[in-house]
Amino acid sequence: MEWYYPNFTNDMWRIFGICFFNDKLHFVDAVHKTYRLEAIKAFMQERGVGIFDTCRRVRRTKGTASDKDLEVVEEADLDGMLRAMPRCRAVIAAGQLATSIFTRHYGIDASAMKMGDHVEFTFEGRTISLYREPSSSRAYPMPVEQKAEYYGQMFRDIGLL
Repeated sequence: MEWYYPNFTNDMWRIFGICFFNDKLHFVDAVHKTYRLEAIKAFMQERGVGIFDTCRRVRRTKGTASDKDLEVVEEADLDGMLRAMPRCRAVIAAGQLATSIFTRHYGIDASAMKMGDHVEFTFEGRTISLYREPSSSRAYPMPVEQKAEYYGQMFRDIGLL
């Protein structure tokens, strides 16, 4: 996989397009049914947005990428990720599996976290907000515009919008 969220049916880059440019096709190359990767990379670097997975390796138990069909083989080094980004002040968990892994690792009570909620936690002396956002997968039953409302609120909260 060359980059995050490469599947053309995934809504993540449409969500970013809606939130930042009011255009769900801003990062879409409709002719080639792909995304404008260089534009995405430049935008992410300019805005200071990073993407990483909570898992380094997973096994698909049923041939789908649905959380319920994934077996975690190796979790990511979340502490190392946060150490590598000393200015990071917010983390998004997009989906239930990512939320579960992240909250368990940092001892956060996720039971009360609803979609769009955030909690603060301390990591090595700094306060970081964890946001629970909807999955960008088309399998998640929510229109892309509604998903973008959740993400947009979070981007406003942290000062990116």
